[in-house]
Amino acid sequence: MYSNTRDFDIAKNVKVIDWLKAELVGSVAALLKAMVKGSEGLILECITGILITTYLLGKRLGMSYARIDLNMKTKLRESVMKGHEVEKWYGDLSSLLKYVEDNRR
Repeated sequence: MYSNTRDFDIAKNVKVIDWLKAELVGSVAALLKAMVKGSEGLILECITGILITTYLLGKRLGMSYARIDLNMKTKLRESVMKGHEVEKWYGDLSSLLKYVEDNRR
């Protein structure tokens, strides 16, 4: 019986991962459409959905939310140090890093 339960859990996890991947693609498509329409509320909903789906997908793939956050901070620091264009032009990466460090403790 243990084997059947374990097999079911694995199959269920694979199905959820596939669903989350499709959800992510759909949310990106919806974001692009919302950007054409210029609807700020819809754009916000799409971006929020993408973030939530990405965290859930990471969890289903075996990564904790804390690990995802830690890796994001590391990647942001590296991008700031390397002089990424968005950082050079707008300072967006350092402001996001500050936000994440201040609000995710």
